[in-house]
Amino acid sequence: MMFCYQCQETAKNTGCTVRGVCGKTEDTANLQDLLIYSLKGLAACARQAGGKADLMDLGRFTIRAMFSTITNANFDNDRIVALIRESLKKREELKKSAGLNVTAPEAALWFSDDEGEFTQKAPSVGILATENEDVRSLRSLLLFGMKGISAYADHAYILGYEDPEIYSFLFKGLEAMTLDKTADELVALVLECGNTAVRTMALLDKANTETYGTPGLTKVNIGVRGNPGILVSGHDLKDFEELLKQTEGTGVDVYTHSEMLPANYYPAFRKYSHLVGNYGNAWWKQNEEFESFGGPVLMTTNCIIPPKDSYKDRVFTTGMVGYPGMKHIPEPENGKAKDFSEIIALAKKCPPPTQIETGEITGGFAHEQVLQLADKVVDAVKSGAIKRFVVMAGCDGRFKARNYFTEVAQSLPQDTVILTAGCAKYRYNKLPLGDIGGIPRVLDAGQCNDSYSLAVIALKLKEVFGLSDINELPISFDLGWYEQKAVAVLLALLALGVKHIRLGPTLPGFLSPNVAKVLVENFDIKPVGDAAGDVAAMVEGR
Repeated sequence: MMFCYQCQETAKNTGCTVRGVCGKTEDTANLQDLLIYSLKGLAACARQAGGKADLMDLGRFTIRAMFSTITNANFDNDRIVALIRESLKKREELKKSAGLNVTAPEAALWFSDDEGEFTQKAPSVGILATENEDVRSLRSLLLFGMKGISAYADHAYILGYEDPEIYSFLFKGLEAMTLDKTADELVALVLECGNTAVRTMALLDKANTETYGTPGLTKVNIGVRGNPGILVSGHDLKDFEELLKQTEGTGVDVYTHSEMLPANYYPAFRKYSHLVGNYGNAWWKQNEEFESFGGPVLMTTNCIIPPKDSYKDRVFTTGMVGYPGMKHIPEPENGKAKDFSEIIALAKKCPPPTQIETGEITGGFAHEQVLQLADKVVDAVKSGAIKRFVVMAGCDGRFKARNYFTEVAQSLPQDTVILTAGCAKYRYNKLPLGDIGGIPRVLDAGQCNDSYSLAVIALKLKEVFGLSDINELPISFDLGWYEQKAVAVLLALLALGVKHIRLGPTLPGFLSPNVAKVLVENFDIKPVGDAAGDVAAMVEGR
């Protein structure tokens, strides 16, 4: 039996036990659990080996393997099995090279590179293997935060940026889940996970801006042109860059989708005349939007969902994303660029995209761009033109309850500015919300990892207004969450001292009553309510 409750849409907010709401099957869920289990053993060996371990090599492998277990990333059992085998191979090599003796906790993680043993062992090593509800909850909170960190660290590594301290914490956290840690010790690790999430998002911000320039105010076309096109979804900017280079001069246009929208804000990409703009909305609408697009789609990371047969043969995966039967563009050897020639050739045979909307949306308000407007923003606050900022960042999802975020955006007073990042923006970024003295009422910082920019903006405003506590600012946090990167972002905000966060559309199902109580008592985290009541409370600073 499977058991998975790592995403917001988990069945009955309790756990998926037959098939994931995401479409994940029981065998895929169990293999992902076994992969995490193998990584715990590898981490235990790495910690025991100390300086004898190649921390960087093991860290790079660990972040990629953990990334593959994030919601809507990898549904391909063969690739998950390959990662398990690679984990066991690295474990055995490390054990031999470092002369390790098997310790008691490590022995409990031991299994061999045998597919029959995979099938036998996988169902018994998942979340429910931890019997104590509160310990299970804290271990889950830690694990899911580390999965989010791994995704962001992998994006940074692909651009040539990495930090051994991030890898060290991941080994520490993975090993800790094999030990008899007290609740207090696990709480401390969860908070340390938040600090590591801040460190990781700062690293990724540096990697993105030093590689592609500082995002700036950009008007993004949401219509189409008459050329055949390729639609790019996911988060990986390196893949996006390589595709733009390889399609230049071919007569094939390129469009962004969902979390790739912020690629339009970077100077390095705006120079390409065949980058048309953004097509469609958040990830969960891909069934209808991939179909109407008509051309090939490149999925660079999550979020992929089980496709319709009508367009499945037009979807290509790359990186850690995978789906059975879809063509996968592998990693090249010797640092060469990925070969996107097959997807380009297919695009030339396809009709132009079907137009589903027209107009423009504005974005590019990462921290550097907003800080350039700091004087204007401060003057607006001092004059009373802006009375409150509301951070509505995070994830979008299928549940109708997420209409709450649209209702909040529509109901907020005209003297309120929304700060956003992540695909949550699609609930309101096309609404005619206007501006305040030339400052748009929706300031989009970018992808979910760019939530770091929102924290930087808040900390800068705290400094400008001479406040001692970020929570003294006229700012409210009303966040939507879906998967594990959002968990990392939440822990990062807690590590930065942010309190009074509203989280929805439901609190995570993996929070036990006692763990939820700790978060409420220490950080005043609360579930979202009805839109009208929450807007009234936020306007009053509650």
